[in-house]
Amino acid sequence: MQIDRRKFLGLASASTAALALGAPSVRAASRRTQKVRLGLSSYSYWHFRPPKVSIETVIEKASSLGAQGVDILHRQMDIPEKEPLDASGRAYLRKLKRHAFVNGIDLICVSTHQTFVSPKADEVSRNVEHTIKCIEIAYELGAPCIRINTGRWGTSKDFDELMKNRGIEPVLPGYTEEEGFKWCIDGIQRCLAKAEQCGVLLALENHWGLARTPEGLMRIINAINSPWLGVLMDTGNFLEDPYPKLRQIAPKTVFVQAKTYQGGGEWYSLDLDYKRVAEILGTVNYHGYVSLEFEGKEDPNTAVPKSLAILRKAFGL
Repeated sequence: MQIDRRKFLGLASASTAALALGAPSVRAASRRTQKVRLGLSSYSYWHFRPPKVSIETVIEKASSLGAQGVDILHRQMDIPEKEPLDASGRAYLRKLKRHAFVNGIDLICVSTHQTFVSPKADEVSRNVEHTIKCIEIAYELGAPCIRINTGRWGTSKDFDELMKNRGIEPVLPGYTEEEGFKWCIDGIQRCLAKAEQCGVLLALENHWGLARTPEGLMRIINAINSPWLGVLMDTGNFLEDPYPKLRQIAPKTVFVQAKTYQGGGEWYSLDLDYKRVAEILGTVNYHGYVSLEFEGKEDPNTAVPKSLAILRKAFGL
């Protein structure tokens, strides 16, 4: 079938104009074609109980399963947690970096633990120093971000009790929530110069403590307002009515950890609709990493492949 030359030129001109003007339909199509990248958290294979699964093993599993990156849990590494980063530690990190490269895997995040919620100045300083060390670890690995936490009040007996109380715990007696936010904001600000120096983004998770709610998390993000601080969206940490809350934090999200619970969760289970999560992230044009964080009781060797399949289907990968 022949197309009239004038019609062809008219259609071509209209398409060019639409592209140049950024017509809504063109912009929408562009958003739909942008893909997230699929990662795998090393935590998916080790839930803080022996035997510990090595990071090298997780890198190999991620490669075999077609994930593009590995999010490393700091406490899972074979490196002293509370000592300065020395020559042997740096050698270990370089071996991990090489192992990831030869397996075709990016090291995408280092998930760390700290608390800035303390009335003791020396305690906050220790956590600042620990976070700066974690930034150096990420820099050595070539990982572009670290997961950080606000920390919590510590008035729960243990984490199991905290989970029984749905992540809610009372403020430390004699202090106020306002003071907690001040300590946390000041502590994170003290880490920003090192983050910028190393080119490592701090990703604050909606974990527990002051970031248990989207309002608390965004209060800290907005108060600091730094290009070296963003949000880490954990899809499983808003226990009630998660989708409006995820939507609140989506515009500042720089990394996503996606929870699944095959075999029943370690502490709780959520029936998350990842098509809805994908839609929420799509509305803010997110096309970074979505890292699987399997937190169920099923054997990860069977649960992780099933979980990755769920994410691939939801995000059209």
